[in-house]
Amino acid sequence: MIAVVPVRAGELPVGAAEAVAEAGGNVVLAGDGTDAAAEALTSEAPLLVRQVVCAELGSYAPAAWARRLSRRLDAEDVVILPAVPDGRDLAPRIAASLGRPLLAGAQEIRPAGAVVLRWGGLQLVELTVEGPFVATLLPGSRSVAAAPSGLVPISLAPADETETSDDGAACADAMSLEVLAPDPAAVDLAEAAKIIAGGAGLGSHDEFATLARVAEAIGASVGATRVVTDGGILGHARQIGTTGATVRPRLYVALGISGAAQHVGGIGEPLHVVSVNLDASCPMMAMADLAVVSDAAATLEALADLLGLRDGALVGEHASAEGDDD
Repeated sequence: MIAVVPVRAGELPVGAAEAVAEAGGNVVLAGDGTDAAAEALTSEAPLLVRQVVCAELGSYAPAAWARRLSRRLDAEDVVILPAVPDGRDLAPRIAASLGRPLLAGAQEIRPAGAVVLRWGGLQLVELTVEGPFVATLLPGSRSVAAAPSGLVPISLAPADETETSDDGAACADAMSLEVLAPDPAAVDLAEAAKIIAGGAGLGSHDEFATLARVAEAIGASVGATRVVTDGGILGHARQIGTTGATVRPRLYVALGISGAAQHVGGIGEPLHVVSVNLDASCPMMAMADLAVVSDAAATLEALADLLGLRDGALVGEHASAEGDDD
């Protein structure tokens, strides 16, 4: 079993460490700047990696990458990629190149298949296959458990400028014309690096409109608890928890969220947690790096003042869009 993690400019994608952990610490880092990505991976989780292969393949070209990687992956029974944009793009090409089935959107990988999410994340389906397969693992599906250390770095030669098919003809490939920074207001919560979320203790529509403006100003995505989305204040795409989105941000700010088990079960293990709540003994305050005993709405208004947002529009564009989902 091995993980394949696509790399751009030395940056690891969301879910990289989870894919490596699921594969037992064996990974191929493929793309541009893989040496830097290997250093980042081993620094972030020094006991996680058993063996890393650095496949420096240049600019993103998924068809060419898949053809080159398939030579290295043919001996592996199970190939796992993180279910992020590049991983979802590369996985079916690797599966086709290897002549294997693809199990997409997995929450758990097993030796003879995977448990995958279907019907918009509402149903878990267990799939069983005979023989080798390729799978994509959803970010936030598992914690990163340490594997025995023993890093063995290996390098592959750069990809040829022109990849050809078996009959000698040049193979068609995707071209990257431009890479745009994601809009935090629209980014999938599972891929958000910073999240500011509100619960029942924050208030109603006006407070969440202010939350949207603050989130935009600090480059964060907006999240919410089930009580908020069930009440129609935000769309269900913004719901975090075991019945909503599973996230793994670096920073999680919880405003007026007590920390019910269903919600906490969906926030993974953020590097930093900030909680604002009047109940100093609630679960979210207990797990916070910074716990502020205060009214969440008043604290949010004060933060908006500090950011100079008092005179801004009350409803952000993405807050309106979320309301349209209900």
